[in-house]
Amino acid sequence: MPGVLPSRRTREASDVPRTPVAPREEPAICPTHDEAQVSLKAPKDKRSFDYVWRSGVAGGLAGCAAKTIVAPLDRVKILFQSHNPHFVKYTGSWSGVVLAVKDIYRQDGSVGLFKGHSATLLRIFPYAAIKFLAYEQIRAIVIPQKDKETPFRRLISGSLAGVTSVFFTYPLELIRVRLAFETKKEGRSSLRSICKQIYQERHYTKLTLPGTDAAVASASGIRGAVAAAAPPLAPPSFGLANFYRGFTPTLLGMLPYAGMSFLTHDTVGDLLRHPAIAQYTTLRKPENSPPGKPAPLRSWAELSAGGIAGVVSQTASYPLEVIRRRMQVAGAVGDGHRMRVGETAKLIMRERGFRGFFVGLTIGYAKVMPMAAAAFYTYERLKMRFGI
Repeated sequence: MPGVLPSRRTREASDVPRTPVAPREEPAICPTHDEAQVSLKAPKDKRSFDYVWRSGVAGGLAGCAAKTIVAPLDRVKILFQSHNPHFVKYTGSWSGVVLAVKDIYRQDGSVGLFKGHSATLLRIFPYAAIKFLAYEQIRAIVIPQKDKETPFRRLISGSLAGVTSVFFTYPLELIRVRLAFETKKEGRSSLRSICKQIYQERHYTKLTLPGTDAAVASASGIRGAVAAAAPPLAPPSFGLANFYRGFTPTLLGMLPYAGMSFLTHDTVGDLLRHPAIAQYTTLRKPENSPPGKPAPLRSWAELSAGGIAGVVSQTASYPLEVIRRRMQVAGAVGDGHRMRVGETAKLIMRERGFRGFFVGLTIGYAKVMPMAAAAFYTYERLKMRFGI
């Protein structure tokens, strides 16, 4: 009240120095709360169903986008690699590539440039999905901690991922090659007819038996030259085994291809994220990014990393890829003799020499650079969108 003096007790209490009171702490926010900060989020379990389906879908869509971009060049490359008699004259130069594209367009129109692409998409979605998914899972086992991440472990993770994917999807790859190999003017074969043709093809394998050399043949009254020219044949094989023709060189080629692809991409990505240049090559981490995940690369940097990975992996595995193509189309041409890896390599060496193992490599570079760049770019961007 006005005019009333404070009491003695009030004056004494006011003279006592007050200790500062600590501000009241807000209760901790539960990590599952809508307002929780990103830093409080627990990392996603890579073995969970949620992570598996998201990474699988992202990988499958990335593979489809990449293959669609390079479908015309892929058709021409297959025709060159498989030694198609109508296109042998075009091999060996970029002008030949252009002439081959014009020939296909004049004969079949724009549809001809995408011949076999429907089978490609049927194969590439599960193939890419399994490859990227397997890489994430195998990598989590082989490289459980950051300090254990070495180039060799990255190489092994990528190689095993490639082998896993090709094992499950190889029959679709064979069908795609056979569709792309066709150059019939009277019309295209249907997917059903191609599958039936492959299933019914009879393949003969030469046997290496003791007692068939020239000396034994001469002792038996048979000229050694005749025996060498006509080695014994194993009983014909046909059926589902035909859909795995050329599978051995595919596995051998996939080891360096997939391994070098993932190794190069991850290594180039690390170099582009170096602190000295990170401000020019990386983006701000999205809010839904899992903790511990490196900052995403800018578009040009991510495309560059993927393109370089494609060139390195293609160079390392191309000779085996040429052998695989020749084995895959062996049922469509020739006498049905089922050649092995060594026989096919000798045939290529005899026909074209060492350069024969690199026929179409220039097309391979022109194809694999945009394909690998688009695949890694799409995969990484979809992972950002899916929050994995």
